Amino acid sequence: MNPTGFTSDHFSVTIIPVQLNIHPPTPLEYFATLVADDDAFPLLEAAASIAQDEYPELDVQQVLGDVDQLVARLKRRIPQDAAALQRLRSLQQFFYRDMSFAGNANNYYETDNSYLNAVLRTRRGIPISLAVIWLEIAHAVGLNARGVSFPGHFMIKVTMPRGQVVIDPLTGQSLSREELSERLEPYKRRSGLVDDFDVPLGLYLQSAKPRDILARMLRNLKEIHKTQEDWPRFIAVQNRLITLLPEAWSEYRDRGLALAEMEEKVGGSSAAIPDLELYLSKAEDALDIDAIAELVAGLRQT
Repeated sequence: MNPTGFTSDHFSVTIIPVQLNIHPPTPLEYFATLVADDDAFPLLEAAASIAQDEYPELDVQQVLGDVDQLVARLKRRIPQDAAALQRLRSLQQFFYRDMSFAGNANNYYETDNSYLNAVLRTRRGIPISLAVIWLEIAHAVGLNARGVSFPGHFMIKVTMPRGQVVIDPLTGQSLSREELSERLEPYKRRSGLVDDFDVPLGLYLQSAKPRDILARMLRNLKEIHKTQEDWPRFIAVQNRLITLLPEAWSEYRDRGLALAEMEEKVGGSSAAIPDLELYLSKAEDALDIDAIAELVAGLRQT
């Protein structure tokens, strides 16, 4: 007996197919999800995703998988009970000698030096891109390592039981206090940080936050595109910088200036004005306020 008292002859069910318009996130939307939270900031993944502006078909997960393979190869060489110093030596041997990672001395300002997929393919990069890969492997093998936004040259530091080791990620060389101080001298002179204005070396060796590391990577690309006056690529980098640092008002200014430069060549309405006006409203004490205000007035007249 049918417990409902109904038979299938009494009713029919019509199933209506529903089409869901689900679009994959754009590279910038994907990047925004990665950098939204400082407490769970996936530095390697976010850094790898930068290359999607240049390589639209890039599979970021494949880049992460390539690094995982490096980690697996290194772990097979390290005993589980290995001390920190042994782990560090094994990593240095593996990364710089066996895998031949190094600086791209022949083309230091090539944009591929900042794209992790290209760095993994060519084994060539700049200090910060090499450091991001090195740090990921170091953490995976149990080393307490951090990036350091040293002036002019990104560094790595590793906390060991008996002290701290500072490493140049371009070469793998460990640097003494004297060598670090020597590298600092030109920066200190340019910045007037001498004599009574000098500050201790330790202040230059503070750990860099993942968000700051990513910003430095993007600003390296920004400088390259600015030098080449490649405004579309410059603007793509600015979109990421503004997503990463939404209250860095100078980045809005720089995007606005680039938009104005591009529009001057191709014509059209000025998309630069909102960025520049936002900068004017937020950076009230900036030295270039009058010049930017004059530019905005000119763009409005045009």
